[in-house]
Amino acid sequence: MNVVSVPSGIHRPSGKVDIPSAWEGAEMKANPDRWLISLAAGEIAELEGAAETYLGSNKKIAEITKESFPLPYFGAHLEELKKRLLVGLGFEVIRGLPVAKYSQEFAATIFCGVGAHLGSARSQNAAGHILGHVRDTGADAKDPNTRIYQTSERQTFHTDSSDVVGLLCIREAMEGGDSLLVSTTTIYNEMFDRRPDLAALLFDPIATDRRGEVPENEKPYLEIPVLNWHAGFLTGFYQRQYIDSAQRFPDAPRLTPAHVEALDLF
Repeated sequence: MNVVSVPSGIHRPSGKVDIPSAWEGAEMKANPDRWLISLAAGEIAELEGAAETYLGSNKKIAEITKESFPLPYFGAHLEELKKRLLVGLGFEVIRGLPVAKYSQEFAATIFCGVGAHLGSARSQNAAGHILGHVRDTGADAKDPNTRIYQTSERQTFHTDSSDVVGLLCIREAMEGGDSLLVSTTTIYNEMFDRRPDLAALLFDPIATDRRGEVPENEKPYLEIPVLNWHAGFLTGFYQRQYIDSAQRFPDAPRLTPAHVEALDLF
C-alpha cells in the first residue's frame, strides 16, 4: 500500500490512506467489540446525577460545559473516545441509556453534557440551535429551502458541518429510521484504486446549497471541496442533494460531466 504523506500546500491525492478509520462494513459487523459499548449501572447513575445537578442550577442546556457537567468516572472513557474519533475508527455506539423514562429536557441535558466532554457545541441551523430534532415535521422535501431531516424522506449518506456529530434515539420510528455509517477514507481509497483521475476532482471546490439558511452578506451556497486535506487529516463534506440543488443558482459554478461522474462514483 502506498501510504499518503501530506506536504504543506499540497491538496491533491498522492496515494492511499492507511489509518484505522479506513474500515469496511463487513469488518465492523464481525467485530462489534471494537465500537459497541453498553453502559454499566454506575455510568448511567453518574450521567443521571450530573443531569439532575445541572438542571437544578437553572442554567440553559446550551451553556453546558465539561466543568459544569462533571463525570469523574465516565469522563475518562469520553477522553479516550475523543482520541478514537480523531485517530481511531472515528465512531462509537453507546447503548443502555433508559431514555424511555426521561423527559425530553432530561435526555437533552445528558446528550449535551456528554458532548461537552468531546468538544464545544456548534449550531446546526440558521436559528442557532445546538440541538436539532430529526423528525418529520410535514415539510416538503422538494422545497429547496427544506432540510431533509425535517421530512420522512430517506437521507443519503452525508456529513454534518462539524468535526464530531452525535445522535440520540428517543423514540424509534414505526418503520425505517435506521442509521448507517460509511468510511470516507475507505471510499477515497477505493476511488484512488479505480479512478484516481476522478478522485482528484473531489478536491475541487463544488457548490453546495445552504438550503435557505444564509448568513448575512454570504452567497446562498458554499463553494467547498467534497474532500480536503486539513492538518494532515483527510476530511469530507458531502450532501449530494444539496450539491445538486445548488445548481439552481445561476451564478453557482456548474458541475462538469466529469465532476458528476466523480460524485456518482463517490
